[in-house]
Amino acid sequence: MKRTLTLWVVTGILGFCIFPWYMTDSGFWSSQTLRDPLVMDSASGLVSIFYHDRWWLFLPLLSLIGVLLVQCLPLRPVLEARLIAGLAIFALSFCALQGLVISRSGPSVFPWLWGEAASSGQPGMGIGAGLFALSALFVLTSSVSQMGRGRGDAFVTGMIGLIVSLVVVFVFYPVLHILVQAFQLPGGGYAFSVFASGFFASDIWDLSCLFGGNACGVAINSIFLAVSTGLGTTVLGLAFALVFTRTAFPAKKLLRVLTVIPIITPPFVIGLALILLFGRTGTITEFAADLFGVEKSRWLYGFWGIYFAQMLSFTPIAFLVLIGVVEGVSPSMEEASQTLDANRWQTFRFVSLPLMRPGLANAFLLGFIESLADFGNPLVLGGNYDVLSTEIYYAIVGSVADPARAAILAFTLLLLTLTAFIAQRTWLGKKSYATVTGKADSGQHAALSPMVKRFCYGITLPWAALTAIVYSMIVFGSFVKLWGYNHSFTTEHYVRAFGIDFSDGIRFVGAAWDSYFTTLTISTAAAPLTALIGLATAYLLVRQKFIGKSAFEFGTMLSFAIPGTVIGVSYIMAFNFPPIELTGTSVILIVVFVFRNMPVGVRGGVAAMSQLDKSLDEASLTLGANSFTTVRRVIAPLMGPAMLAALTYSFVRAITSVSAVIFLVSAKHNMATSFIVGRVENGEFGFAIAYSAVLIVTMLAAILGLQFLIGQRRLRRTNRVEGAVAA
Repeated sequence: MKRTLTLWVVTGILGFCIFPWYMTDSGFWSSQTLRDPLVMDSASGLVSIFYHDRWWLFLPLLSLIGVLLVQCLPLRPVLEARLIAGLAIFALSFCALQGLVISRSGPSVFPWLWGEAASSGQPGMGIGAGLFALSALFVLTSSVSQMGRGRGDAFVTGMIGLIVSLVVVFVFYPVLHILVQAFQLPGGGYAFSVFASGFFASDIWDLSCLFGGNACGVAINSIFLAVSTGLGTTVLGLAFALVFTRTAFPAKKLLRVLTVIPIITPPFVIGLALILLFGRTGTITEFAADLFGVEKSRWLYGFWGIYFAQMLSFTPIAFLVLIGVVEGVSPSMEEASQTLDANRWQTFRFVSLPLMRPGLANAFLLGFIESLADFGNPLVLGGNYDVLSTEIYYAIVGSVADPARAAILAFTLLLLTLTAFIAQRTWLGKKSYATVTGKADSGQHAALSPMVKRFCYGITLPWAALTAIVYSMIVFGSFVKLWGYNHSFTTEHYVRAFGIDFSDGIRFVGAAWDSYFTTLTISTAAAPLTALIGLATAYLLVRQKFIGKSAFEFGTMLSFAIPGTVIGVSYIMAFNFPPIELTGTSVILIVVFVFRNMPVGVRGGVAAMSQLDKSLDEASLTLGANSFTTVRRVIAPLMGPAMLAALTYSFVRAITSVSAVIFLVSAKHNMATSFIVGRVENGEFGFAIAYSAVLIVTMLAAILGLQFLIGQRRLRRTNRVEGAVAA
């Protein structure tokens, strides 16, 4: 333990003395301090103390030096650990305090205390401060394990401390920043009246449209749309799940492809395809006008268009949630119902459907949240139907930026999401829905009644056909010159986007290459970090017991409950100023992807790790291995499929995400989705669709490649059963 503490203390001191304490002009990862070690912007912490009169940086350094001195004293282990923990807490707290108090314009609290040097202000923390804080954190967690916490395992306490710190910094801190900004007065200071006047404004909660008025407020519009989408996707997802599990439909594989493919589609692409079909000059609109004399209209631009696009986009999520729930209903209960003379409709209505209630609640909740957070479809098809996600965007990037209004709208969006979570828990209550027990259950699921079967076929098959038509239009629209006016075949859109010049070597001259390569680079960097943090969190939740475990799990899942639009706004407000300045860098894009998609890695890791017998860990520990060795050499090799599944999902979500990153991209680091949104706003639909088609092909190739690497895992239990049957 002393060797571990000494290693971290030395690492922190080296980071303090060698690397830039502040963020340099050339970025977070800079070696400028090696070239100009005495310049303020690139000086290390030690140079800043003696050459730039920043005396306050000496206090955290003194704390880590004190850790070395405490280890030399003849103290009882527990007392020594408590003293070291106190010194580490002081180092971390003072680092955070001086970073929050002293901004670029100078200290905001007790300016006389900090001295003349502080009046010039300070930039955000750099790699030196980050390395120092990380070392102090691990000194703290190591001392906690020395006190006997976490079963005295420094690896476990270190992981808990690291993940909790990351969630606090990159989830709780930005969201708290939104809440603070919503109360801020224009001239400085805070008042509840500012929040109240903005939150209860008529343009947010106006109900006049329900009584014959022209329009409702943006919150009412968002609620109505989200409830409609949640109900619609839940019903449609349940119908698809019943067709797959309770019918003998012959083309289930094709139907499944058509059901799931929208997941790998950028959100606004479906909106573009609907414009090509049902817009004023769309194919179906033209056909109906010529054949039936139906007047061309702009019905697609507004509530119905957004609802239509969201149904196409989010039904696959409901289907993936519900298919497992439908399969999990115990056949023995359905057989018992039929034994008591209940017909197939009564069995479905009073036995099967109530047992699916948790799945229905989760499917509705996901559809509700996804609808609230959806940005691409309302941007493309919104028309005069304003919703919260687009209003937040315009409050940030409009001709007159209004951060206070954006914060209030983001708070409203978060409030609606949390209300939906509470409503879901209340509806489910504390009833038990468990049907899978230790007893064997080899019965057959009850067949659907003719009425339910006709209903399922009647909505799923036309919907699948519509999905096929929509995606054929995506391909077709990328190969015509001008949709609706000139349908001549052309590859011009692909050439403009992804042209390559071979006249003087190989030069990527297409307009989309920069954003394409940036997207692939950032997605590739974010995916393994997402999987690593998610699976590490899953290991703690499944394998370890510690105080506050439930709160720890809630904190790691909170980022999923927060809509992407709110995350984007909160990151702008929190990380555009000291102590952490990340706006405009690639780091902020990687961070937002990691913590938006981390819950997926957590849930996948929990499911996979629950299948691994704890006796494997116990055998490793019995043979003298510590927890780190056990994870590295026993658990990690068995978690390959779960890790690759988390990599796949996080990679796809990083490429298709738009609501969070639309606020965070810069001219140097532009993502594919925001680049396409810009083309859509300029009316370049062919270019946007061509780019989207390339992204879809890229994601399909990545998914197939990862699936090839995953292969088929053979479980020993299955092999043993097969061998017994053969014998």
